[in-house]
Amino acid sequence: MSDDNIWTDEWDEGEDWSGGGGNAKRLPYAERLGATVYELGPGNFVPYHFHHASEEMLVVLDGEMTMKTEDGERHVRHGEVVIFPVGPVGAHGFRIEGDGRCRYLMASSWQTPEVAEYPELGQITAQAPTGSQTGDRLWLIYDVPKQDDG
Repeated sequence: MSDDNIWTDEWDEGEDWSGGGGNAKRLPYAERLGATVYELGPGNFVPYHFHHASEEMLVVLDGEMTMKTEDGERHVRHGEVVIFPVGPVGAHGFRIEGDGRCRYLMASSWQTPEVAEYPELGQITAQAPTGSQTGDRLWLIYDVPKQDDG
């Protein structure tokens, strides 16, 4: 684990939790509460998604980014706080436009197991830190079949 200070430029190696090329550092987690600091740069994004178990809270630490919710898109800037409730009403995604950067903290009620849906990607994920029958922790991606409009 990297340094637990939100202002250092020490980032965790390995899996990119943003999904779109951002830096991440997981902060200490309690049994049901956790937080991660992310930094998105030019071209980085977090896919539009929602959770079935965990609430999340965004705190923009520095910079700005475009946030998409069910209400549309808007910029979120330094100091803003946004709550994302469980379910489709809490759907959100982020992206960086231009040459800017945005560092933010995402706190979560961290319920497990968790199911998250990515409507624009047509995917549903199931995840848990516990082992599964694969021998690894639970991490499953389900590709939702496209609906025939006819």
